[in-house]
Amino acid sequence: MTSSLMRGRPRRAAAHISVRVAHAVVGGVAGVVWLVLPGMTISTDVPVARTSEVRAVAAAPEEDESSAADLVLPLVLVATAGALAGYGYLRRTRRARTRTTPGGAPATFPSAPPLTELDEQARALSAEADDWIRTSRAELGFVAARFGEEAVAPFTAAVRDAEAELSAAFRMRRRYDEGVPADEDSRRQVLAGIVGRCQEAGRRLDAEAPAFDQLRALERDAAAALEIAETRFRELAGRTAAAETILTGLAERYPPAACAPVTGYVEQAKDRLVFATVHLNQARQATDRGDPEHAARDLRAAEGAVAQAAVFVAGIDRLAEALDAAARLVPAALTGAEAALTQVRGLTATEGIPAGELHARVRHADAVLTVVREEVAAGPYDPLDALRRVVGALTPLDAGRAGVVSAAGALVARSSTDLADGFVDTHRGAVGGPARERLAEARRLLAEDAYVSADTLAREARDLAEQDVRVHGNPVAGAAGHASGVAGAVLGGILLGSNGDEDGGVPVSFGGPRTRGRRTGA
Repeated sequence: MTSSLMRGRPRRAAAHISVRVAHAVVGGVAGVVWLVLPGMTISTDVPVARTSEVRAVAAAPEEDESSAADLVLPLVLVATAGALAGYGYLRRTRRARTRTTPGGAPATFPSAPPLTELDEQARALSAEADDWIRTSRAELGFVAARFGEEAVAPFTAAVRDAEAELSAAFRMRRRYDEGVPADEDSRRQVLAGIVGRCQEAGRRLDAEAPAFDQLRALERDAAAALEIAETRFRELAGRTAAAETILTGLAERYPPAACAPVTGYVEQAKDRLVFATVHLNQARQATDRGDPEHAARDLRAAEGAVAQAAVFVAGIDRLAEALDAAARLVPAALTGAEAALTQVRGLTATEGIPAGELHARVRHADAVLTVVREEVAAGPYDPLDALRRVVGALTPLDAGRAGVVSAAGALVARSSTDLADGFVDTHRGAVGGPARERLAEARRLLAEDAYVSADTLAREARDLAEQDVRVHGNPVAGAAGHASGVAGAVLGGILLGSNGDEDGGVPVSFGGPRTRGRRTGA
């Protein structure tokens, strides 16, 4: 389509040509008038001159012709100058009428958005990118179960690349929140870099989505995928019953605070399974009547629900394993901590810690160890929290970096990070950027063996995620029960994205922002 600017060019050119023609005509008329005017002033009725006068007049023509020739050039110059002046005046007038900046003011451009607005956009996009990755990873598991790891290797690589981009974005966000860099222009560049990283993560997933759909081919063969989902559903139903038994045992051996991170997980897992049952039945019916589009839609919703139910059950299993491992490790950790304190007591000072400060920290560590020993003797107690306090007491002394104390720190940090990740995964429709950012930083610190910092950030991430859920509401959790299971799961999915990642009623799939809303496979 021709733009308005291009459409206006022929008219402007025609207008300039008409002005020039007018100038030429005016100049020509002026020249003709000038040439004719002397003839018009000659009178033919003059009387006959005397002989002497005729001789005088006869002698004058050469002088008159030279005078007229002398006047022609100045008149031509004057006429040319007048024509140019008129042309310039007309051109300036035309520009004044057609310019888009009234009063001759310079063109204005919209100002850059405020830094706070860019900050909110970057944070929202990072949360969305995290959702793209989690959704893609969940569906990829079902496809790998059917076709094998080798067949899904390109898609696994795409998810891994997207995770790397998002991790870089989260690291940039962490430094940004710490005030680095300080000047506004540089901070704008950092936010732009965060947005660019998140967009690249989505682009990487979008690029593989068509091939993913072609491999899965739900429209051509939904029956095989449906069998895999039903098999996983039956396995998970059995695991959910076992998890309920495990949770009951944990409540008998440990105080309520130790089991609090997974309280209500069994009920929520059952709600997801009820939701999955409904959609698996609908997918089976659609397959039988030859409706692959609706079969694929219901199948993806069921798969999402099964995947999230598995997260709840796995969370219970992992916490039970971590609590039992911590209970076995506490005595050895107390012994190792006491040995580390003995070494520190023999020092008058350490590098970077004055003697007085060192002695104060030793006294504090002694007090913490004493309290932990008393709790262990009194029972029941939270072994993960006991280890957390032991490791935290030795960290300011720069002691206990190796051996059993270090192993205790790794166990605690890994447990808190897994619990936070599971909560974000099952409630990601409500969890905002700050919780995800802290969780990402906790993972990075855990990989670098910075166990205390990783544990602290993971717990902060879980707290922030729970706050987000409370703000948005959680109709699926806890007391929803089986009586309202389906309705609660559907409502929970719409509000929280927690029932199979339904987005406006359309199940989402492997991919990024451009392929997120497609309904079926290729």
